[in-house]
Amino acid sequence: MVKIILFCGAGISSSILATRMREAARKMHIELSVEAYPENGFEKYLNDADAVLLGPQIRYLHDKLKKICMEKRIPVDIISNTDYGMMKAENILNLVLRLIDNNKENHI
Repeated sequence: MVKIILFCGAGISSSILATRMREAARKMHIELSVEAYPENGFEKYLNDADAVLLGPQIRYLHDKLKKICMEKRIPVDIISNTDYGMMKAENILNLVLRLIDNNKENHI
């Protein structure tokens, strides 16, 4: 099971994206847990995450949040404006799967 945490400004748009990502994962036969939260709950929800994605509207927090994630060996990246705005769940799911694979390779 892959556990992904999405963060955005208020958690509303990322909740819609999380639903679409779950649907894309089912079609791709991937066991996926994806939850969406507002950015102010960042440290509270990190436990056991395989990857963290940030909505483009909070990209300004990337450096700060990356430091926290690095300590926990959790990869983090920013979703592109296009993929986020058009809710391209499959593209975003592929991004996060690459992040997880790269993280595993770097920590072997």
